[in-house]
Amino acid sequence: MRVLIQRVSKASVTVEQQTISQIGKGLLILLGIGHGDGEEQVQFLAEKTANLRIFEDEQGKTNLSVLDVKGEAIVVSQFTLYADSRKGRRPSFIDAALPDVAEPLVDHFVELLRSHGVPTQTGKFGAHMEVEIHNDGPVTIWLEK
Repeated sequence: MRVLIQRVSKASVTVEQQTISQIGKGLLILLGIGHGDGEEQVQFLAEKTANLRIFEDEQGKTNLSVLDVKGEAIVVSQFTLYADSRKGRRPSFIDAALPDVAEPLVDHFVELLRSHGVPTQTGKFGAHMEVEIHNDGPVTIWLEK
């Protein structure tokens, strides 16, 4: 499982000219599910994401989590995080889980973030999405389990 986290001042997801998710300060989370991923990876990375200290405190140190700053999150399913471009010029995505496996794990990740207290919105699984990101910092963190 791969998680690309961006600290944002605001972010939104649009599908077919309709804004389906929109947040202010918080996290834009791109989530990739690979073969063999399951409950262990989802639980570990949801807890890690909710408590990751990447927001600045009063002294300007990255000491606060999204929970501490009362931020929000958007989770966007992103199978392309499993792109393998070592050969040729066209990436292969064979390491990404199939949609029938990936979608329930993405949904469970979202549920766990919410259960940790992070108000969480989503993209639309399998849809062509326009994701607007105002990366704050910029701060971008890669997690993998």
